[in-house]
Amino acid sequence: MEYIVDTLFTLFAFVLIIFMVPGFAMLEAGLVRTKNVTAVLMMNTMIYTVASMAFLLAGYSVAFGDFGSDSMSQWAAFLFQMAFVGKVVNIMSGGISERAKVVPMVFFTIIMSAIIYPLVVNVTWGSNLLKDTILDISAMHDLAGSTVIHSTGGWALLAAIIIIGNRRGRYKNGKVQVIPASNIPLVALGAFLLWIGWFGFNGGSVGSIASKENADTVALTIMNTNTAGLAGAIVVGLINYIQYKKLDITMVLNGALGGLVAITAGADLFDIYTPILIGAIGGVLVVLFVPIFDKLKLDDPVGALSVHLVNGIWGTLAVGIFSDTPFMAQLKGVVVVALFAFVASFIVIFIINKLLPIAADDEGQLEGLDTIECGMESYPEFKSNI
Repeated sequence: MEYIVDTLFTLFAFVLIIFMVPGFAMLEAGLVRTKNVTAVLMMNTMIYTVASMAFLLAGYSVAFGDFGSDSMSQWAAFLFQMAFVGKVVNIMSGGISERAKVVPMVFFTIIMSAIIYPLVVNVTWGSNLLKDTILDISAMHDLAGSTVIHSTGGWALLAAIIIIGNRRGRYKNGKVQVIPASNIPLVALGAFLLWIGWFGFNGGSVGSIASKENADTVALTIMNTNTAGLAGAIVVGLINYIQYKKLDITMVLNGALGGLVAITAGADLFDIYTPILIGAIGGVLVVLFVPIFDKLKLDDPVGALSVHLVNGIWGTLAVGIFSDTPFMAQLKGVVVVALFAFVASFIVIFIINKLLPIAADDEGQLEGLDTIECGMESYPEFKSNI
């Protein structure tokens, strides 16, 4: 009976995580200009399909070895892990929106999903090729991937921005040029789909619900996940209002997402109050780091560096601060994954960019990626060459 219950639970969690596919797509589609929306949707579609196939054919075996599970159907266990893989590349693709071309990103998606991300999983959740070495980070507690998923995607994004550069006209005469979002309702829809998906993301990572103890842990994990998102949104809203007497819905939603990323490492460990602090700090970090990355001229249209990279690090370290897990084990895991994910991604992106330039040229960006990449526009009657 436990086998059946846990199989059903894992399949349900898988479905919730897949809600994050349209979540990322709608969030990004709303934050970019209308002339780039179709390209963003195409990118998200290709990431889900290609990343999932690459993980099926190669990535899962790199991470875990052979298919197998004693506690549930091996196919359910695989599907749950497969649901994670595309999110790593989604984090990156959103941050290089409005200048990244689809085909080069497909090649990077294959390598990330078949090799880079599976190797990170291998040394954290998987078969652990670093066991008993000085680099062994298996003692790090990262329930659902503050570091394994979110920071890995964030480091890849940082490497990509450094290599391919910024959007045309983003920085002029040392000043940031505001490029407004095109569709706020889509941003809100995408953020809330991601929020819903997070319940499967974190709750499903407990691994079992077929006993009273495990059922309580799953419920606590989902509750803490939601609480951190609430706290992140509320704190950013307060900061907005105190600073500007206005409420920026895109920042408030990113504050919620920052809180959700931050709690992802340890949602199963905390009491019901600690996530309020962790999520609130996550929201503050979003507010602090969005302008910092702009000052560094790192152009990130969706705020993914602040939400996923910064809060992935914070959430992992928070486990060492607010639980019995040793802080140094958490810090070591953050550092090892950072070095590998950034260096590996940088090398791969650099090579791909030399062979097949990732960024569209100025003329292509002026025209819009919808036309040059997809041959169709999402909003042809509203096309603008801003």
